[in-house]
Amino acid sequence: MLSKRLNNITPSFTIGISNKVQKLREEGLDIINLSIGEPDFFTPDKAKEEAIKAIHNNKTKYDSASGLKELKKVIQNKLWTENGINYEVDEIVVSSGAKHSITNSLLALLDEGDEVLIPKPYWVSYPEMVKLVGGKPVFVETDKSNNFKVTVEELKEAQSSRTKAIIISNPSNPAGSIYREKELIPIVKFCLENNIYIISDEIYEKIRYIDDYKSIAAISKEAKDITITINGLSKSASMTGWRVGYSASNKEIAKAISTIQGHLVSHPSTISQWAAFGALSYCEEEINEMVKVYKSRRDRIVSILNKIKPLSFIYPEGAFYLFIDISQLKQNMNYDGSFSIHFADRLLEESKVAVVPGIAFGMDDYIRISYACSIDTLTEGLNRIAEFIQKISR
Repeated sequence: MLSKRLNNITPSFTIGISNKVQKLREEGLDIINLSIGEPDFFTPDKAKEEAIKAIHNNKTKYDSASGLKELKKVIQNKLWTENGINYEVDEIVVSSGAKHSITNSLLALLDEGDEVLIPKPYWVSYPEMVKLVGGKPVFVETDKSNNFKVTVEELKEAQSSRTKAIIISNPSNPAGSIYREKELIPIVKFCLENNIYIISDEIYEKIRYIDDYKSIAAISKEAKDITITINGLSKSASMTGWRVGYSASNKEIAKAISTIQGHLVSHPSTISQWAAFGALSYCEEEINEMVKVYKSRRDRIVSILNKIKPLSFIYPEGAFYLFIDISQLKQNMNYDGSFSIHFADRLLEESKVAVVPGIAFGMDDYIRISYACSIDTLTEGLNRIAEFIQKISR
């Protein structure tokens, strides 16, 4: 008999869709995949060269549980020069991807039954991570008019005596929204007053199209003490398969995370860490070029979507997604259960376009599309979506 903890775990929608797309393509069907949250660029050459160099220099042995010292030093420098946060090297822990960093953080913070506030829409894995470590996800309703950025008033509605932490995605997956400093300050104040930790997921931090950005831990010394900053190389340096993420926190939390990681996995792949070292040390120009391409795609896709009625969407300031409101199409479709799943299934079956149903992010009136693909793919995908909407609206 399997563990009871699996009873409440929902399989990943995004992985499920990717598997379905792969199967359909193997059958010879022409599928436009707008669901995947993976950059379509290759890992920069200088990052790969550092990994190759490490292999040839036999840097393949066990290392520190918290990560390579050389990598942690360049992370320390990045956090100071780019984010204005002064972390010590022993306050940084490198893990096998940002997912792993978040899970380690939850393991370090939560006792059985502790609650974690998760604003909606949320990244698909947040609630499942919380449940897997014995916590309870508590979803916080947010307002579309505020680009789904959570406010203190909304947090107060969801708070209880068991609230231990909040997860904030900034920039947001799936909405692409970015919090301004003036919006973060009252949230920090609320968390300080109520002894709530902040897990600040900043994995898309470098993929943004505005300059007005503030890491939560940079707001004040007090904010830094209650915040676990999460970041990594998967999105910014197109290193998804290398699996390198990191957390930065106060010494007590960092030590706890390192202890947990040491027993569960020892440390991330040393070769992957050397690639990450190369990406952070030598690949800034390539990373910036990727962001320019994402921005041009964002601008293109927005101009097309503005002409597809009755769709509306959150204007993304970061990441590479659009969160699209399809609620006006409900009257044109007969469905049981989840509307967004029904819409996404029909779109895939009839128009051969894969998107992620909004229910995966806690919002059933939406779908998410990714523009981490070519302009030609995006244009063809949106044309098919427009034709599908015309068909069901007749």
